[in-house]
Amino acid sequence: MDVTPDLTPDLTPAEPVLLPEPKRLGALARLAPEPMKVVLNWGRRYSLWVFNFGLACCAIEFIAASMARHDFIRLGVIPFAPGPRQADLMVVSGTVTDKMAPAVKRLYEQMPEPKYVISFGACSNCGGPYWDSYSVTKGVDQIIPVDVYVPGCPPRPEALLQGILKLQEKIARESLGERYGASRPSTAALQSGLVQPPSVPSVAGDPVAGDSVEGDSVEGDSVAGEGR
Repeated sequence: MDVTPDLTPDLTPAEPVLLPEPKRLGALARLAPEPMKVVLNWGRRYSLWVFNFGLACCAIEFIAASMARHDFIRLGVIPFAPGPRQADLMVVSGTVTDKMAPAVKRLYEQMPEPKYVISFGACSNCGGPYWDSYSVTKGVDQIIPVDVYVPGCPPRPEALLQGILKLQEKIARESLGERYGASRPSTAALQSGLVQPPSVPSVAGDPVAGDSVEGDSVEGDSVAGEGR
């Protein structure tokens, strides 16, 4: 009987060890009975801490809605959160430009779950009167998910109050397991953090960038016989 050990190395690739997915929901939110879920939703809908991302004139209407005349604190909404990490609701008001879009996305990602977004005004909804500009994002929903759209240019403070009530109705009938059990589709994948400058097509016979042409001056040099 051959007792020689088999020293041939096993080249079979090992199965990858997958780490368990992090639990985004607590056991209470996933396994609680329906009455408890109603209580949880009731608590969340009346304790929204708002982070105002004011980008243009619609932000003034947000400030007006938070003052004493309209006073949306009576709806259970607390304005002017210190930062996105303490906020439940982001109100984007004003024109979103392509250069500002990465900042909007970055601050949205810093908000804890569950988080909500209200697009306030025509500019943040679809670009508004500047929709055909080369530097304007055609709606904030191109970079982050939006829960409620408030139309107007600018909307009245009463329109924002109506949008908050609509969001609270949505939260009241929401299931956290359905919303956050699976990963949400991310529409916020930006191809580039900065806007690329337009490229100028080269024509045959034109000098290549960095080269000099006889008789012409290169940036940083001086023309013969002339001083800068």
